[in-house]
Amino acid sequence: MRYLPHTPEDLESMLKVVGVKSLEDLFDVIPRDSRRTGNMDLPAAMSEWELHDFMSGLADKTAAGPAYKLFIGAGSYEHHIPATVAHLSSRSEFVTSYTPYQPEMSQGTLQAIYEYQTLASRLLGMEVANASMYDGATALAEALLMALRITRKKYLAVSSLIHPLYRRVIRTYLGPTGAELIELPRSADGTTDFSRIEEMPDLAAVALQSPNFFGCLENLSTAAGLIHKQNGLLIACFTEPLAFGLFKNPGSQGADIACGEGQSLGIPRSFGGPGLGMFASSMKYVRNMPGRLVGLTKDQEGKRGFVLTLSTREQHIRREKATSNICTNNSLCALTSAIYMASLGGSGLRDLARLNYDKAQYLQSALKKAGFKITFTAPAFNEFVVQFPSGFKTVHDRLLEKKKIAAGLSLAPFYPDLPDHYLLCVTETKSKEDLDALVREVQS
Repeated sequence: MRYLPHTPEDLESMLKVVGVKSLEDLFDVIPRDSRRTGNMDLPAAMSEWELHDFMSGLADKTAAGPAYKLFIGAGSYEHHIPATVAHLSSRSEFVTSYTPYQPEMSQGTLQAIYEYQTLASRLLGMEVANASMYDGATALAEALLMALRITRKKYLAVSSLIHPLYRRVIRTYLGPTGAELIELPRSADGTTDFSRIEEMPDLAAVALQSPNFFGCLENLSTAAGLIHKQNGLLIACFTEPLAFGLFKNPGSQGADIACGEGQSLGIPRSFGGPGLGMFASSMKYVRNMPGRLVGLTKDQEGKRGFVLTLSTREQHIRREKATSNICTNNSLCALTSAIYMASLGGSGLRDLARLNYDKAQYLQSALKKAGFKITFTAPAFNEFVVQFPSGFKTVHDRLLEKKKIAAGLSLAPFYPDLPDHYLLCVTETKSKEDLDALVREVQS
C-alpha cells in the first residue's frame, strides 16, 4: 500500500474546506471522557528495514518457519531495496514497453535508459556507458572481444580471481575466435600476481575483477601501467558495484573498459536472475562498444529528445560490421538500477558501502578472535575467505539444515588447492545479532 503523507499546506487547505481550524476540532463531537487522553503504547520509530524484519518475525510465528540467514555472495548479493524502487519500476508504461525500435514512439523508455547511462558512467568513472547488457559474465566476454577488435592482437591475460563462472563464459565466447587466454596466478595476499604481464608480448588486454572473487581489492593502477606500456587495454570487471561508493572506481585507476554485474543496484536476487550487465568505456572506443547507446538531442522545434545514437547490432548494420549479436538490452533492469542509484544519491551510496565494509570487518575480526584463520591479508570489501578446521562441512551442513544459516560458500569446487576454505559475505541486511550468532554457531 502506498503511503503519501499530507503536507502542512494540504492539511490547512482541507481543514478550511470543512470549516475547522485544527485537527483537534474535528473530534469536538466526541465527548472528552470517551477520547484517549494518553499516548498509544507503540514501539520506538523504526527504519524501513527494521520494520520489515519486525513484521517478518511476526509472520514467522504463523508461517512454515524462519527465513534463511545467508552469508553467501559470490556474485549475487542480498541488499535492502527501498520501496520507491519497486513502486516506480513496476509502473505499467515501463514494465510493458519493449526495446525502442521506434525512438520517436518511446521517449520515456529512451530517457530512462539515458539516465541510467549517466549514473552508470559516474559510478564507474568512465566517459560513456551503454544501455546495459544481459549480465556481468556476458559483459566481460564482450569486453574481451572488443579489446581484440581494437588492438588486433590475439593474446588475453585473465586473472584466476575473476568469478569462476565468468571465466567459463569467457572460454565459450572466445573459443571460435582463435584468441589465446593466459591465466594470471594469485599472490599470497589474495590478489592477482602481475609479475608475468611484462613477460607476455602482444597482449590485447588484461582482465581483472575488483573486488575479486575472494572479496579482495586489486591494484588496478599498477596493472594499467603495465598493460598500457604494451599498447593493450585494461578491462576492470566487478560483481559488486556498491564497492565504488567507498573505494576508487575503475576509471580513476586507468581502466579502458569497465564491466560487470549490476544486480546489487536495486535488483532482487530472485533465485539467480535476471541480472544487469553494466558496460562502460573511454569515449575513443565507443564505436567498438557492443549493444546500444542512447543520446540526447533536439528536434526541429528545439525541444529536447532522445535517440538511439549508436546501435551496432546485425539487425541495424551490415553483419560484418556488427560488434554484438546480443538481441536486446535489459532496459527494465537498467531502469530499476537507475531509480535505486537516484534514490540513494552519492552520499547514500557512500554510507551504504561503508556499512557493508564495517559489518564485514566486524565479522572477520570476531572469527579471527574465535581462533579461525583469515586466509588473505589484502583489503577486502564485503566478502572474505576463512579457513575452518578440517571436517567443517559437517558443521556447515548442520547449520544449513537445523539453524537455517548458510555459513559461506566452499571454495574447494572452484579452487581445489583451498580445501576447508569458505567465502563469507556480509551486507547491510545482517544485524550485529546475526553476526554474533554465526560466530557462536560455527564454534559449536
